[in-house]
Amino acid sequence: MPLPLYLLAMAVFAMGTSEFMLAGLLPDIASDLDVTVGAAGMLTPAFAIGMIVGAPLMAALARNWPGRASLLVFVLVFSAAHAVGAATSNFPVLFITRVVSAVANAGFLAVALTTAATLVPAGNKGRALAVLLSGTTVATIAGVPGGSILGALLGWRATFWAIAALCLPTAIGILTGIPAGRVQQDAVYKPALRSELTQLANPRLILVMLLGALVNAATFASFTFLAPVVTDTAGLGELWISVTLVLFGVGSFIGVTIAGRLSDQRPGPVIAVGGPLLLLGWPTLAVLADRPVFLLTLVFVLGVLSFALGSTLITRVFYEAAGSPTMAGSYATAALNIGAVVGPLIAAATLSTKAGGIGPLWASGLLVAIAVLVAFSFRGAIVEGRSSEVLR
Repeated sequence: MPLPLYLLAMAVFAMGTSEFMLAGLLPDIASDLDVTVGAAGMLTPAFAIGMIVGAPLMAALARNWPGRASLLVFVLVFSAAHAVGAATSNFPVLFITRVVSAVANAGFLAVALTTAATLVPAGNKGRALAVLLSGTTVATIAGVPGGSILGALLGWRATFWAIAALCLPTAIGILTGIPAGRVQQDAVYKPALRSELTQLANPRLILVMLLGALVNAATFASFTFLAPVVTDTAGLGELWISVTLVLFGVGSFIGVTIAGRLSDQRPGPVIAVGGPLLLLGWPTLAVLADRPVFLLTLVFVLGVLSFALGSTLITRVFYEAAGSPTMAGSYATAALNIGAVVGPLIAAATLSTKAGGIGPLWASGLLVAIAVLVAFSFRGAIVEGRSSEVLR
């Protein structure tokens, strides 16, 4: 894989760390800025919604910019937003910086996903996207725990400053390591924006976006509420929360790697095997969550399955959106983040039911069940489209 992909993955690592790090920082932020924890918690959905809105909007605005310039602007805006957030003592300003950073993140990811697909031969899109998305999985392994530790030692502002600083070498790498002419394909093929947007009428594109969103919703439904499962259901100490999250992160990294090897040429087996196993896995975890050995083992396995299946489906978005060379990345980003918003909302609603703390695990199982049912119901229609390879 070309070096520029790893430079982009470094930025995705910083952005992924920023997206997930608030879970461990909210009490300190609330205390420092004199707001309730509930109010501080609004920073998380604000970021996700900014991602959903920002992905297509920024991709549309940046489609006529040089690709390298777009990536550079987005990563610098993201860095600046974190610097302002670290310096402010005003909660509304911090809220605005989270929205701005989310929009910049969405724009960067949308352009980076498209860029990754153009930096490699047509048959290696899955491997390229796996390298890029590995930045997110490494963020769950190292970035989020590291950010929590830094916040505990030096305060939440230090974590924000660290994210801002981490973006600067990435910006230098983008400027010096990504060839301007190779990132974009203006001279080869760039249809009108309206033509690219009409690709959203493609039923197979909508289908893989829906499936990707459902699988990601299932992933985030449980990932968001793993901490109380570890401490309350399994009865483990708080230290084990980080251990559990790292196990999930390691599993997700392996899952993305598997998807990178198979999603281009053999996506069918990943979907056919991963879907049913994931459908079985989440309810099994719900039943066995009170047994620490099973909890830790299943969290790792479900990390592998969730990201292998989810990454494969997101790769298929690029194949189905071949007529949208500059907007395909935004479609993939929107699908991922719709799942990231919907999943935790559904999971949160289960906490007040009889299921209690393991309700999110059952919610994940339900979301995967819907995805499997949809995939099975529309399998015939997908196969009839010869240009589709979704279930090949």
